[in-house]
Amino acid sequence: MPKHDSRSFSYLQASLTNDATVSVNKCLWSPEGSILGVAFSKHLVQIYAFNLNEELRQHLEIDAHIDSVNDIAFSYPKKTLSIITCGDDKAIKVWDASTGQKQYTFEGHEAPVYSVCPHFNGSIHFFFSTSTDGKIKAWSYEGLRSRVAYEAPGHWSTTMAYSADGTRFFSCGTSKDGDSHLVEWNGTGTIKQTYNGFRKHSLGVVQFDTTRNRFLVAGDEFQIKFWDMDNTDILTTTDANGGLPAFPQLRFQKDGSLLAVTTSDNGIKILANADGQRVLRMLEVSRSVSKQSNSNVKAVVDSTRAADVKPRIPEETERIRSWKLTEIVNVGHLKTLRLPDSTSAVSKVVRLIYTNSGCSLLALGSNAVHKLWKWPCDERNPSGKSTASVAPQLRQPPNGILMTNERSDNNPEEATACIALSKNDSYATSASGGKVSLLNMRTFKVITTFMPTPPTATSLAFHLEDNNMIAAGMEDSSILIYNIRIDEVHNLVLSICQTMSILDAFYSENQTQGPPKKDNRLAFSPSLNVLVSAGADAQLCVWSIGSWEKKNSRFIQAFTGCTSPLVGDIQIQFHSNQTHLLVVHERQIAIYNSKLDSLCWVSSLC
Repeated sequence: MPKHDSRSFSYLQASLTNDATVSVNKCLWSPEGSILGVAFSKHLVQIYAFNLNEELRQHLEIDAHIDSVNDIAFSYPKKTLSIITCGDDKAIKVWDASTGQKQYTFEGHEAPVYSVCPHFNGSIHFFFSTSTDGKIKAWSYEGLRSRVAYEAPGHWSTTMAYSADGTRFFSCGTSKDGDSHLVEWNGTGTIKQTYNGFRKHSLGVVQFDTTRNRFLVAGDEFQIKFWDMDNTDILTTTDANGGLPAFPQLRFQKDGSLLAVTTSDNGIKILANADGQRVLRMLEVSRSVSKQSNSNVKAVVDSTRAADVKPRIPEETERIRSWKLTEIVNVGHLKTLRLPDSTSAVSKVVRLIYTNSGCSLLALGSNAVHKLWKWPCDERNPSGKSTASVAPQLRQPPNGILMTNERSDNNPEEATACIALSKNDSYATSASGGKVSLLNMRTFKVITTFMPTPPTATSLAFHLEDNNMIAAGMEDSSILIYNIRIDEVHNLVLSICQTMSILDAFYSENQTQGPPKKDNRLAFSPSLNVLVSAGADAQLCVWSIGSWEKKNSRFIQAFTGCTSPLVGDIQIQFHSNQTHLLVVHERQIAIYNSKLDSLCWVSSLC
């Protein structure tokens, strides 16, 4: 952090004193941290140099635009540092950050340019811009022209940002009616997904930032709101112990360990995770040393703000380790709802699954019949999501034919049942001891059946991006990959014979009812390009999608204090980030990463 040099801000102080209408619109460090750019509400941009003596001195002043300079950004179009500016004069200009010479002028917006966002692909540098009429344009330095033009949701003030690795593109803006929109764009200029959770009819413009290729954060409703990039629903919120304005400005530190937010009293609060707290402690130590050596140096971290520094954005692993079980002991905390059922068939529910949209619930009975309930989207339930406050509607098949699985010839009540849904909720695959069924969730028709018994399917999983690929774990320890499109089955056989013989000996020695079935549980992760299986021998296996070769395997680690093997039914599920794996055993719950390293124990009954 730089020391405050009175000479470096003399002109700024004079400008603000002589003209109270002048304000700072944007303040931004260059990527390497050697230059600070400041954009003003009246035509000026100032550039400050940060030297090795930790002094910040004014380096350049540029008369950049007519009237307000709305945004600035740094880029390297000619392999040297340049600063991009935009303003109310509808123009975008690029300047040499060392000399202040103008390099490019871009024109084409029909309204004031609100923001700019530079990016590069290999050696090709370009940037996006937004104007207050909701137009988003992409500009190439070759030809000085706009390559594409999009329409921003809300059609007003919008800012943009890439994920840290440059693979994902987001925008956040607020319309004149006060409706905010945080969206992710795909490469074709269409919206990939829209994030939920903003207040309607607000009176300000929401600002946002990204960090770690994983999280989005925005200031809204006197709060800081967080999203996982892969989940459109809010992850968490915080008011930072109060004192925030309605629409706080916010910015992550480069590594995401610190988040700076503005306060309603013109101050700044710093939110920190575990790494960020260590950085702040180092700054406190540095400040103490500086005070002893130079009493004239102003403290970088004001001790009166120490109470504001709290671990609000923990590391992934720290966040997982901080999870705690919540015990509900007061019946008033519970709300129950009996789902309506007008059918005459009565059977035990053996499998239950929410649709991925969260709007419906699919049940599979012991009679191999499926039932689907859907929550209405109305004034009582605006989101249309599942809730105990509004009763869902049992969907009746239009042709009167129920979605029914083929059953085994044995006792159907004892048959192993399994079910899975496609990502778009249009299809389900299900089994009740007989053949596996592929069901159309909209027409209630059985499209096809496959994989005749024996062995029977004990687990099913849809590939999350290819609805034509289904994985089935069988009770003989094999895994079958079925491609619906070409009606082809690929067989993966797990090497667990030796392990199962050890389990047989254990059960014989302890005079139990015998070894468990050699079934498998399955979970796809397209982002990792793997399929993970979990067998009754407590072994996790990672398979490469496509080649179906085993990449890794590891036995589930028993919690400290467990003396008996972890055998029996095991359930697995990937987190929405597709990198963390939840492993549920009847005696313990654990979370693993993509390398099958155990991150933490959530609970243990050993």
